[in-house]
Order: sequence, then C-alpha cells, then structure tokens
Amino acid sequence: MERKNISSGAPWEDIVGYSRAVRIRNTIEVSGTAPVKDGKVQGETAYEQTIACLEIIKSSLEEAGGRLEDVVRTRIFVTDISQWEEFAKAHAKYFGQIKPATSMVEISRLIDRKMLVEIEATAVVSGQ
Repeated sequence: MERKNISSGAPWEDIVGYSRAVRIRNTIEVSGTAPVKDGKVQGETAYEQTIACLEIIKSSLEEAGGRLEDVVRTRIFVTDISQWEEFAKAHAKYFGQIKPATSMVEISRLIDRKMLVEIEATAVVSGQ
C-alpha cells in the first residue's frame, strides 16, 4: 500500500507529528485546516476565513492528485455558531454543486484566538 504524505511546510507538522494531507490508494484525508498562511491568520470575518481554509484544502487536494469534486465529506469546526450562515455561504461557494456530507460544530476555541474556523475534508478519487 503506497502512502503519500503532503506537507505544507508548517513547523507544527513536525512538532505535532502530522501531515497537511495523506493519500492512500484513492482516498485523501486533509487535516484540520485553519485560515493560516505564512504563519498569519488570513481574513477577519467568518466568510473570509472559511474561504482561506477552503483554498488551502483545494491546494492540498491538488497536490495529492485530487480535486474539490472528489470531496465526499467536510467537517467544519467554528468558534461562534451564530455566524453559521457566513461559514455556510463560503462552503457553498466551493461545494454548492458537489454537496459532500458535512457537519458544523461549535467549539470553545482554536489555537489562535483570531481563528474562527477549521475544516477537515475527505476525498475519494475516482478511477484510481
């Protein structure tokens, strides 16, 4: 069984012991993805941060040989469920036609208090 680990280059990967994404056969699992680029939180609003997360997920999937259309499940962790419509609006921008199974769960906080959202994704690449 061939395993392909995808790295974002973030220092936390070695500290925690994880990969941005892992592909085994035709399945790609994308780790919890916060709206962070070059060590800085991207966006201030729920919508902007969700877009940032989904762009990182999209890039990770592509590096692993997948695409957004292969996503079968997302998990959205938010720090303020009252903003669910903004998180949902951004999710629908990327997945409105794909419609993966999903959940949105409120949590007390993420590693950085500026972070409002973290998203995980599972993709199954067809034909491989």
